[in-house]
Amino acid sequence: MPRAPVAVDFASRSLRLETLVRLRWLAVGGQTVAILVVLFGLGFPLPVLPCFVLIVVSALLNIALGTRFPASLRLGTWPAFGLLAYDALQLAGLLYLTGGLQNPFSVLLLVPVIISATALAKRPTVLLALLVIALATILALDHRPLPWTRGESLPLPLVYVAGGWVALVSACLFIGVYTYRVAKEARRLATALSATELVIAREQHLSALDGLAAAAAHELGTPLATIALVAKELERELPPDSPYAEDIALLKSQSQRCRDILAKLTSMSSQGDALLARQPLSHLIDEVVEPYRTFDVEIAVETGKSEGPEPVGVRNPAIVYGLANLVENAVDFASSRVDLISEWSAGEVSVTIRDDGPGFAPGIIDRIGEPYVTTRGRAEDGDDGADGVDHEAGGLGLGFFIAKTLLERNGARLKFANRDAPATGATIKITWPRAMMDAGGAGEDRLPETMPSGTAWRAPVKSL
Repeated sequence: MPRAPVAVDFASRSLRLETLVRLRWLAVGGQTVAILVVLFGLGFPLPVLPCFVLIVVSALLNIALGTRFPASLRLGTWPAFGLLAYDALQLAGLLYLTGGLQNPFSVLLLVPVIISATALAKRPTVLLALLVIALATILALDHRPLPWTRGESLPLPLVYVAGGWVALVSACLFIGVYTYRVAKEARRLATALSATELVIAREQHLSALDGLAAAAAHELGTPLATIALVAKELERELPPDSPYAEDIALLKSQSQRCRDILAKLTSMSSQGDALLARQPLSHLIDEVVEPYRTFDVEIAVETGKSEGPEPVGVRNPAIVYGLANLVENAVDFASSRVDLISEWSAGEVSVTIRDDGPGFAPGIIDRIGEPYVTTRGRAEDGDDGADGVDHEAGGLGLGFFIAKTLLERNGARLKFANRDAPATGATIKITWPRAMMDAGGAGEDRLPETMPSGTAWRAPVKSL
């Protein structure tokens, strides 16, 4: 399973500047048409110049925003609040000049509140609603006369105006709360759907890699056998004191290791009871690091903070493979040392893998575990491409993807980070609920009763 989605306040940056600019252009056009219709169509007198000054100010603000900022800019909470507050104040100014709450267009004061409730957080929405209520109160008590036929007036009873104020305030509160709740549920649903789509995409990638692994195991068998045969022939022909004897021995051992790995790929699905043996955590770590002890990197296995007896669980090849992949990556990039620190408590079991290499690149540390994202490509010895990465030695980022997916499918949470200065290198911490890594004498088929949030239980994976 992928890591739990990071809690993001979608409301804080869900409004694009272009959206508010277009809505304001719509308001400018509507206000202009309304004034012209009242002035020339109905013949009602009204303060044209002050009204058009307010409209022109809105138009100039739109032009300035469109010139200064890109249309795709997503506004933060308070910049968006400021623009919506301005819209409410500008409309209140027009209503003050044209009858206050007696003007039927006073209902448009609700628009900024509705937009805020849809896209912004609770606090700015509440502040904007209070601003609108204050403006409505001022307009109910003080305003210019409502435009009407020349020489006549249309005085409305105070009770009617008070009723309009109550209706406007009630609508502001009800629509604001209702819209905010509906938008919040929609955002939660969108978050859940995004997480589900991520899970499905990663499972599809892993399923595709299943077939690729089987095909690779079949195709690579013949050339590896040829390499092993040639290495044996060369070893037989070379004298024992030859300077190439050590290289030939290394070639033989590594080709045999490749053949052993391919054998695991093809036999995992058929292995049965042999995989159900109980295995202490220390034995699991020893099994993981054993193939890499022949490298020119020191691998130190330590036991950190521990509470209670050592976890003893059922051997899971998916966990072994996932940890081995992470250890191999650490060995590849380490300068001289890799540390594996195991810790356990009554509720959790963790393994920390730490190296003294260059560390993760800052630009991709949040994307580690996605397919085809390489983790720490670095040019060395001048054999680099134009972008400073040794493409021949670099990978496709699938190792981390497979390891992370396999471990998370078995209840683990992974945290990637760089070591604190002045130390260099990367740190990977893998944490499981203790129930996942400790049979606890309850039987080999015991499943955990609870799982961490965002993690679904799966049976141990027996094939890649």
